[in-house]
Amino acid sequence: MSLSSQSLASWVRNMPADETPLAPALYLVATPIGNLGDITLRALDVLRRADRIACEDTRQTQKLLNHFQIEKKTVSCHEHNERARAAELVAAIQSGSAIALVTDAGMPGISDPGRLVVAAAIASGIPVVPVPGANAALSALAASGLPAAEFTFLGFLPEKAGARRTCLEKLAAAPRESAQTLIFHEAPHRIAQTLSDMQEIWGASLRAVVARELTKIHEEFLRGTVAEVRAALAARGAVRGEITLLIEAPASSGSAAETRESLSARLNRLQTESGIEEKEALKRLARELGKSKSELYREWQRERARR
Repeated sequence: MSLSSQSLASWVRNMPADETPLAPALYLVATPIGNLGDITLRALDVLRRADRIACEDTRQTQKLLNHFQIEKKTVSCHEHNERARAAELVAAIQSGSAIALVTDAGMPGISDPGRLVVAAAIASGIPVVPVPGANAALSALAASGLPAAEFTFLGFLPEKAGARRTCLEKLAAAPRESAQTLIFHEAPHRIAQTLSDMQEIWGASLRAVVARELTKIHEEFLRGTVAEVRAALAARGAVRGEITLLIEAPASSGSAAETRESLSARLNRLQTESGIEEKEALKRLARELGKSKSELYREWQRERARR
């Protein structure tokens, strides 16, 4: 039997209330990543019985609480105040309170605020209780068709183009005995450039999956080579919604020369295409990669010495 979020809310409202107090602890409560029907009964029980709910955004959490008719005091706990709030929450738990920590979607601390509160609780000897639920990375992986026996979740890539490319190049150069799925979150306005970087570094035949708007009305999976996925997105113009990006990184010996275009080749290409001298090409490539000119020059010299 499946339940819509509305029927689930009605069913939960008619359940006998458990008046037993929760033990003093920090409860990490996973919330739906889109479909409210994905909330667990245990999560609803903890939210109802907690003394206070710490939220990434109190307004967003209030929508969830209103839907399930839960009246509870909330307090903000986001990236800008988490360090200060952690001490307050720890003190409340030490005084006997049960605190539930939630983010706008998914599990606290996973690409969301929560890590500092957890660390403070552990340092103070306070129990930290996970209350699992919806997860974008694992949901996308399960339906991607890519290898799931071995995978790495890497969260968001750097926003700046040079830093993002450097990060991807390091991943490409990392040794892997067999193909492995790498999972990222990405913003819709950066997905096209990220796919372009991946194609240039790994090649057009790299297997990629874009999982968009998971569990929501417009849920979509784009599967194929990175070139095919890029073309599909380019054909529609603007891209919207929350995105989980997965790629099947091939086995690698760890040699940068085998997994990406060499610095020498890139410098030669820049000089040929732009008609600039070697010194200017070094400066331009260093800026593109987010490195200093001297750092790039030393890396280039090491590459030449290996030949």
